[in-house]
This record gives sequence, structure tokens and C-alpha cells, in this order.
Amino acid sequence: MANFLDRAKEQAQSALNQGKQKVDELQQQRAGNELLKQLGAAYYAERRGSGSAEATQQALSALEAHISAHGDGFLRGT
Repeated sequence: MANFLDRAKEQAQSALNQGKQKVDELQQQRAGNELLKQLGAAYYAERRGSGSAEATQQALSALEAHISAHGDGFLRGT
């Protein structure tokens, strides 16, 4: 019986870890999408004359930092 409980505990822990990993991936994807949206808004504002090149560069730098840390999977929807 103890062996069964140990295996059940291991499986539950594994499922919990997989769930946490998926949540982390989704949070990273959402953050990347938000940074991409901010870059687009900064670029649009710059082109319309109400934004600055500095704001666009800051948004680009933030996006590049996110990609360096977490990869660019959110750009492909994966």
C-alpha cells in the first residue's frame, strides 16, 4: 500500500509541475504579446508625429530583452 501511495504522490507532483510550467509559459507568452503591442503602438505614434524615436527604441529594447530571456515562441504562436 505504501508503494502505491508513493507512486500516486509522484504522479501528482509531476502533474503539478507540468501545470506550473504551462502557467509560466502562458504568462511569458502574454508578456511577450503585450511588449509586441507596446512596440507597435510606439512605432505608430512615432509615425503619426505624436511619439518619439526614443519611446520606440525603449519598447524594442524591452521586447528584445524578453526574447533573450524567454525565447521568441510567442511570435510564432507556440
